[in-house]
Amino acid sequence: MASRVVITGLGIVSPIGIGVPSFWKAALKGQSGITAISSFEDFPMDLYRSRIAGQVTHFQLPDPSEDKFSTRVDRYAQFALAATREAIQDSGLCLARERAERIGVMAGVGMGGMMMGERELTTLYQSQKPHRVHPNFIPTITLNSASGILALAFGAKGPNLTISTACSSSIHSIGQAMQAIRQGQADVVIASGADASITPLVFAGFCSLRALSTKYNDHPDKASRPFDRGRDGFVMGEGAGTLIVESLRHATRRKARIYAELVGYAATSEAYHMVIPREDGSDIARTVSLALKDAGVSPSRVDYVNAHATSTVVGDDVEIKGLRTIFGKRLNTIAVNATKSLIGHTLGAAGAIGTIVSALSIQTGILHPTANYDDPDPHCALPRLSNKVQKKSIRVALVNAFGFGSNNAVLVLKKFS
Repeated sequence: MASRVVITGLGIVSPIGIGVPSFWKAALKGQSGITAISSFEDFPMDLYRSRIAGQVTHFQLPDPSEDKFSTRVDRYAQFALAATREAIQDSGLCLARERAERIGVMAGVGMGGMMMGERELTTLYQSQKPHRVHPNFIPTITLNSASGILALAFGAKGPNLTISTACSSSIHSIGQAMQAIRQGQADVVIASGADASITPLVFAGFCSLRALSTKYNDHPDKASRPFDRGRDGFVMGEGAGTLIVESLRHATRRKARIYAELVGYAATSEAYHMVIPREDGSDIARTVSLALKDAGVSPSRVDYVNAHATSTVVGDDVEIKGLRTIFGKRLNTIAVNATKSLIGHTLGAAGAIGTIVSALSIQTGILHPTANYDDPDPHCALPRLSNKVQKKSIRVALVNAFGFGSNNAVLVLKKFS
């Protein structure tokens, strides 16, 4: 019989708070973390169509005498380390007492070490001195630098994987963590998602793709507005989220506090388009259906959806179409909110942060507002979507994530009993 899997620890680095208590307090206030980008050092922002982002401020590296790992990696992996330290402390795990080979790491990463990558490439072309490239360049920019440094820092010798499926990366990392525990490959998995790609080249690329909001450069806090009629594109964000995922037997044996149970996961490909989802929402519906089937849960039992909801004109509409296919008129009774309205789209971290929000909502019965949901798009409007705090007893929650490259992922969480 497959092991039951539970969430016992949470950690976060976000534009509205570093640490779960700060983040959750700000989220319940509907506080926006979207601000103007002053510049990319000597690169002026007035050359960019979009000039705003969800930026993590006041992030400080630990003292090198206390942490020899953070200085070895790029900003995104530093975020992952900070979020994981909090999650481990929150879980009450004493790693020294655990069997290292039974602890795994699953990391979801969208872009990887882009800060160092761009900096070193620029320096190389300007200096014409290839021998001066940073000696740690390769292990820093590889996509598995976060999962590798997490394993090193916390002595995890179990399965170690990096999943990079753009915006769905960290839902896949949590889903794979659940699968590893179900299959008996690990007792505990550090499931993390991280990205820090607010860099000159990446930002320019998203601008050229015309995916970012441009209407609200003078009012950054109004720019990320999922499901609202005035939305015009997503807002880039950065951050990290880590969940400690473990078998119920292991958690029970050490008398751990349990936030929620992980009961379902599905991963699909639309095989349709590298950027745009299939317009009828059929593949989103298929992914939700498979996740519910994996969980052994009927659509009638779902109480809450943490939506992917990037604030793009097409994406938000398609997501609602997919949900309506599964839930029909009952969707009008299901609570829905959009975390990206507060922090922007954190790419590889988005799914992990959405799962943390869902676990906290299950535990507290409180849902954060969807910011800027002021003029509901008739195609997306739902009675239980709100720009106010909602209170609701949640038994079953969905977390959606749909990534570039036609990658879809859905998690099902359940109130532990």
